Amino acid sequence: MDQVHYISAERLTLEQISAILEKGVSLALSEESRQRIRHCRAFLDDKLQHSDELFYGINTGFGSLCHIRISKEQTISLQHNLVQSHACGTGAPVPPAIVQLMLLLKIQSLAYGYSGVRLGLVERLAELFNRGILPVVYEQGSLGASGDLAPLAHLSLPLIGLGAVWQNGQALPSDSVLADSGLAPMELQAKEGLALLNGTQFSGAYLGWCLLQARRLFGLANLCAALSADAFDCQLSPFDGRLHIIRPHEGQQRVAADIRWWLQGSALAQREKQYVQDPYAFRCVPQVHGASWGAISHAEQVFLTEANAVTDNPNIFPDTDAILSGGNFHAQPLALALDYLAIALAELGSISERRVYQLISGNRGLPSFLTSEPGLNSGLMIPQYTAASIVSQNKQLCTPASVDSIVSSNGQEDHVSMAANAATKCYRVVENLERLLAIEWMTAAQAMEFRRPEQSSPALEQILADYRLVVPKVESDRVLHDDIIATIGFFREGAGRFPKPD
Repeated sequence: MDQVHYISAERLTLEQISAILEKGVSLALSEESRQRIRHCRAFLDDKLQHSDELFYGINTGFGSLCHIRISKEQTISLQHNLVQSHACGTGAPVPPAIVQLMLLLKIQSLAYGYSGVRLGLVERLAELFNRGILPVVYEQGSLGASGDLAPLAHLSLPLIGLGAVWQNGQALPSDSVLADSGLAPMELQAKEGLALLNGTQFSGAYLGWCLLQARRLFGLANLCAALSADAFDCQLSPFDGRLHIIRPHEGQQRVAADIRWWLQGSALAQREKQYVQDPYAFRCVPQVHGASWGAISHAEQVFLTEANAVTDNPNIFPDTDAILSGGNFHAQPLALALDYLAIALAELGSISERRVYQLISGNRGLPSFLTSEPGLNSGLMIPQYTAASIVSQNKQLCTPASVDSIVSSNGQEDHVSMAANAATKCYRVVENLERLLAIEWMTAAQAMEFRRPEQSSPALEQILADYRLVVPKVESDRVLHDDIIATIGFFREGAGRFPKPD
């Protein structure tokens, strides 16, 4: 890692996060952050040494056991026990890219100097990040209140030589990996286990990852819609800027401008039309895609606030001589944003599937199922089935998690956000949307074969030419699963090469 990002009070941006994760940027603490962390820890040490006051989770038990005093001699055992006991996650392992983002967000939160941890603890987290020693974390276990306790416990286990970490795609015992790296397990001090486990970094990391993908997929949705509109011989009038000035939703205006850009210079788009109006799946792209863009923008604002916040409990304010117990760990803002984002992305997939359906239906001079020999060949009949199945699953995944709550910890934690469930559902919607857009693109590309020798825009024709080097047109039936996978790969590898509207 040659580039270094210095963790400081300066706000993280999505662009910075993307660069850190994708370009192998290493992390280091700024001098300001180091001073903040030391200052807060010195205050806490002094307070514990000279005061008998009870501070939640520092010299008391946790949750409904908060009334039980813990002696000074037991504070280290208390933190060690906390991390072990809370590491009871289950389900599928969290993707390493999201674990990496969890580490980044946890370091950022602790570096503000309101959590009372030692400098060495935050530096160890950064060292794990920089060496690519990523803890094995599990999807299930967090209620999204009192922090993402179980997932963050698994994130923290390697600090004390427990749990597992990823190495070369394998889950290996952390103690052996640490030993090979010359790192000794740490002994957690007062407040440190609690600071590690309290927080929203599991739900937040999922939201951040989903947003990074949503930005990319939103652009692809507009690209696919433009090609589908040309392949279906649609009118240009629904994208005329005058329509969107008189209903000036920002997202709607942006999408209409994107579609106009993609279709600029298209002979197909300019030719005389036989149809006065087009189905909504084409005509209302600016309104539907634009609304989803608004939801993506809202979720981004929520995420960036959370990514640059302190979300553990209690919080320590050395300059005003206060240790305050509150609820900054409650992930309700993330839960609502994740549910909203999932719905918005599912809608991009839903309208995409409708365009696929129209393209294979034998209308507007296109053959049924986009094959020249229907009957002998099924053509692109079944990819639409696949798309319909995925759209249906997305609808099921969009049942809001944030409206649910289950009382826990003997009634002490009596309202929870379920942000973690919203997070893992949203992750699946993102994956599904990518598959749906791949099906639309390969369908629209096949439809374009029946418009030849007419040409679409130069921008779309160049992408089509590149695509045909990866996925040939369908002359006769073949295994279309392979085409879908290849199209997804084309999207991912070509994202940086596609021209982008202003």
